[in-house]
Amino acid sequence: MESINLIESFSEFKEIKNIDRPTLMSIIEDVFKSMLLKKYGPESEENFDIIMNPDRGEIEIWHNREIVDDEFAEDSFDFDPGKHISLSDARKVEADLEIGEELVTPVKLDDFGRRAVLAVRQNLVSKILEREKDGVYKKYKEKVGDIITGEVYQIWKKELLILDEDGNELILPKSEQIPTDFYKKGDTLRAVVRRVEMKNNSPIIVLSRTAPEFLARLFEQEVPEVFDGLITIKNIVREPGERAKVAVESYDDRIDPVGACVGMKGSRIHGIVRELRNENIDVINYTSNAQLFITRALSPAKITSVKLDDENKRAEVYLKPDQVSLAIGKGGHNIKLAGKLTGYEIDVYRDTDVDVEDVDLEEFADEIESWIIDEFKAIGCDTAKSVLELSDEELLKRTDLEEETIKDVKQILQSEFE
Repeated sequence: MESINLIESFSEFKEIKNIDRPTLMSIIEDVFKSMLLKKYGPESEENFDIIMNPDRGEIEIWHNREIVDDEFAEDSFDFDPGKHISLSDARKVEADLEIGEELVTPVKLDDFGRRAVLAVRQNLVSKILEREKDGVYKKYKEKVGDIITGEVYQIWKKELLILDEDGNELILPKSEQIPTDFYKKGDTLRAVVRRVEMKNNSPIIVLSRTAPEFLARLFEQEVPEVFDGLITIKNIVREPGERAKVAVESYDDRIDPVGACVGMKGSRIHGIVRELRNENIDVINYTSNAQLFITRALSPAKITSVKLDDENKRAEVYLKPDQVSLAIGKGGHNIKLAGKLTGYEIDVYRDTDVDVEDVDLEEFADEIESWIIDEFKAIGCDTAKSVLELSDEELLKRTDLEEETIKDVKQILQSEFE
């Protein structure tokens, strides 16, 4: 018989994704079976054989009917065209057939009429699209937390449309992008699968470059000891594009977890930093000792002492005056991340037990504008006392500052020593 080649018949099937060929042919078989039962009734199911050829995308349908005498075919209520065929009709196919024998004939699409064929086509396309969407959903549901690589296909104000290697559409919202991220159409990017959900029967796959999981997966890719489980990432906190703190622990005493993650001369961490748009990454050796953990978390500042209030999860940290700005960090990122990493609300205090002989001008950045501090630095005045030791006239002559500004600054500096 002339087989039905479905792959060529339906143009919608030419780019089927996420469905293997046996599954596709199974869907096609079910659709044709339902068409046959609709025409001949559910009792005739056993009278049809559907033969699939997955490799060639072909289907053959054979109709098995018992030959009955013409009188039974014309007058009996028990005659079923799905199960029976009259002797005279059977002999049109083969002249030597007899009553009681079985006739096997091929079924062609033309036998069902144009309207039925269109219905089958729509049903088939609908079921395949449904199964394809379900396949995408299941595939990415298993990939939540994993890094994927995609190509930027469309750029919108609030999100990017990304295509994966199979052409599936993924979304990278603006809120999940690093602030300094900039992409053009056709660029390749890496991101972690943040969440997967079904909306209006379509899978929505949301990516992220700001999630802590993205940084964790990058460490797994760059540091073999992390991938092998010899080093465990205990916690990650981030201010995307600015700073991140990663607490690591080694189960092998012979392995230095911080050194292994950073690599020789920073070789391992550099690749991660570049991927995160030069985000500063502090790798910290985890410890269950809260005081020591807080001390390490506030790196690069050097801590004099730490007082804990475990009940309220607060920590008072005392530092030398020149270490305060390091502990707080640019924009307060360092102290904020240290608090998130350790689980303590951290308050920073200058250590009053230390004999303060002088204070760096940068310590007054919250009171004196940075361009004024730069004016003093330009003439070699880096500390409070170096400014106070010069007269107003000398400072007027050597800087571009006004007399009133100089007096205000001196007053602020003087109050530090009072």
